[in-house]
Amino acid sequence: MTALVGPTLEEAFEEDRRRAPAPRRGSARRGWLLPIWGWVVILWLSSPIIVMIVFGLNDGRGRVVSTKWNGLTLKWYAQLFDNADLTTALENSITIALLTTIIAVVLGTLMGVALGKFRFRGSGSVTLLLFANIAAPEVVLGAALLSLFLSANIPRGYGTILIAHVMFSLAYVVVTVRARMAGLDPAMEEAARDLGAGPFVTFFRVTLPIIMPGVLAGGLLAFALSIDDYIITSFNNGSTLTFPLYVYGASQRNGGGVPPQVNVMGTIIFAFGVLVALGGAVASRRKT
Repeated sequence: MTALVGPTLEEAFEEDRRRAPAPRRGSARRGWLLPIWGWVVILWLSSPIIVMIVFGLNDGRGRVVSTKWNGLTLKWYAQLFDNADLTTALENSITIALLTTIIAVVLGTLMGVALGKFRFRGSGSVTLLLFANIAAPEVVLGAALLSLFLSANIPRGYGTILIAHVMFSLAYVVVTVRARMAGLDPAMEEAARDLGAGPFVTFFRVTLPIIMPGVLAGGLLAFALSIDDYIITSFNNGSTLTFPLYVYGASQRNGGGVPPQVNVMGTIIFAFGVLVALGGAVASRRKT
């Protein structure tokens, strides 16, 4: 009877295991070599951040970061806002980044929805212009904006920095939202309209919640690009200082050194970014 039925499942697995080729020594070596190489690359890329965090805890009495380890201390965290110019520069960077994010998200979401949902004359040209904005070197964008502001007799300062940041951040939001719109099922919007929802209700109750991950991703990109930018800002800042501009200027004035609070502020900004990324990953996993 057993011969008629054939081998059992356990017997079939055992037969497959015996027939499987034995692992080669080279494949086993590659099995542990690749993870080690990956960790070496990660450590190399993370080394500037590690140095920044460590020297934010380095004791010292000078006005610039000491290159020698003098002991562990938290006094720079307690004296974080003692440098008035650095605090003002950080405030400018944060407020400009927040305003840039809000404006770029609102305009970019509307443009992304329009480009992803409708086909109209000139949509291809708009898409080409957006990708050209992303691909263009920052030096070209900064010089072009500077020429525009000088031709229009617009005084450079806080407002011109904000306009410049919105200009180069907008394309990233549009591209991200448009990619999200590509996965939107039109039947869901049609069902909402059939049930009596108007265009605004359909957008805010159906479309926007579905594309919200793309909107949030575009907003995070806009915030990170704005608070990190140096080249375009240096062309259009006037007398307004941002955090990157202050760090570069301080390094030039102090013979290559920067105040210890710079490392502390950089550590806090990095930690905030990591927490936001982890929060987004956890929220996405729970939603899935």
